Amino acid sequence: MLTLLLIILPLAIALFLLTLKAGKAIRYVALAGTLIEFGLSVAAFIQYQTTCHCNLLFSAEWLVSLGISLKFGMDGITLLMVMLTTFLLPVIILASFNHSYNRPAAFYSLILFMEMALIGVFTAFDGLMFYIFWEMTLIPAYFICAVWGGNDRIRITFKFFIYTFVGSLFMLVALIYLYFKTPAPHSFDFQWLYLATLTPAEQTWIFLAFFLAFAIKIPIFPLHTWQPDTYTGSPPAGTMLLAGIMLKMGIYGMIRWMIPICHQSVQQWAPAAMILAITGIVYASLIAIRQNDLKRLVAYSSIAHVGLIAAGVFALNVHAMQGAVIQMVTHGINVVGLFIIIDFLQVRTKTRNITDLGGIASKAPRLAIFFMIILLGSIALPLTNGFIGEFLLLLGLFEYSKIFSAFAGLTIIFSAVYMLWMYQRTMLGKTNELTEKIQDLTWPEMAALIPLVIIIFWIGLFPGLFLDVALPDVMQILSFKP
Repeated sequence: MLTLLLIILPLAIALFLLTLKAGKAIRYVALAGTLIEFGLSVAAFIQYQTTCHCNLLFSAEWLVSLGISLKFGMDGITLLMVMLTTFLLPVIILASFNHSYNRPAAFYSLILFMEMALIGVFTAFDGLMFYIFWEMTLIPAYFICAVWGGNDRIRITFKFFIYTFVGSLFMLVALIYLYFKTPAPHSFDFQWLYLATLTPAEQTWIFLAFFLAFAIKIPIFPLHTWQPDTYTGSPPAGTMLLAGIMLKMGIYGMIRWMIPICHQSVQQWAPAAMILAITGIVYASLIAIRQNDLKRLVAYSSIAHVGLIAAGVFALNVHAMQGAVIQMVTHGINVVGLFIIIDFLQVRTKTRNITDLGGIASKAPRLAIFFMIILLGSIALPLTNGFIGEFLLLLGLFEYSKIFSAFAGLTIIFSAVYMLWMYQRTMLGKTNELTEKIQDLTWPEMAALIPLVIIIFWIGLFPGLFLDVALPDVMQILSFKP
């Protein structure tokens, strides 16, 4: 029942928020609701550990004649994604207290609705349920970006919607085709979809349909063109939701659905997919170095980092897959932290241009310290969360191909270049008119950042807790034989 409660609670709170009138009350109810949701995910984690990694399964018949059921559950990989989602939502909402949004009830209600849809995606054990929740995440994302976004938000959001919606349609066609290939009576249950009988040609077409949908969401080069504008034009909370959690849907889909169903085609097409992912690493890193807008710089850095994760998925070995799973978590934490810092800077200085800033560390030392810690996690400094994931990914890629590993390893060098350059230009040097009287972090602002810093060092120092949770499911996925 915990799994079902994790889906229902955010929806119930979202509907309740629409009945409230006072702006401050809406904020605090939304924050309290996401904290309760995080508490439930912690309880699910404890229950999962104490029941010998048994799936927290909820199943109820829905359309029996069509083989469609309300089936949701959590294994180790799913649990980490649910924990990431429920951990980041209170942080995102707390960081949004710096802003006064028009129609706050609708704004925070959409965020809670987004949480419900995300958890539905990660916990769905039925193909049609997975698709329904996958599409449901687009609804709040679209309105958050289109209503509260910046200049040119309609064009940007429409481009984002079209990209992701078209990719999703290919996935729907693939799921329907798989449904008719399952043993009679047909079913959308993911265990039945795994048993679908496919010829090599059919499996290739299914793989390409899945890959297109997931690659757009991640995004993988050259399907990334919607991402920088969307991240830049979205309101801060929308950017954090997209970068911190929503893009993980694509990587999760590859691991949960694409590899077991299209195992042979994944092996066949892995070199081509890896070339695209690694090209994206180099391409996005070089563009990030040239950026002057803080948000666009982090947006391109995100393309580079998730390109490394995607490459690791296609290496199809334990080290790389473990690295991909843990790096999904660490990337979400680090990128949300960076966007929070950028938001705090923009609120204070009214600009995101790097050339307009400087000398902030001398005036706001707490902000500079938090910025440096999150930045070090992002560039994978040992003892921070980013190190273990990137180490395992590069180790797994080295096992697959030394050449691919060498090119993918450039992400470490490039990220250090553009991240430290960004820090130097904004935090160090001389102050100017915009930064001379900048205010340091307040206690409420630090309350949003302290949990991120704690988890950065926790994962960096004790990664085994997170790796051990996912290992049995990683082994099962990699050992699957169609």
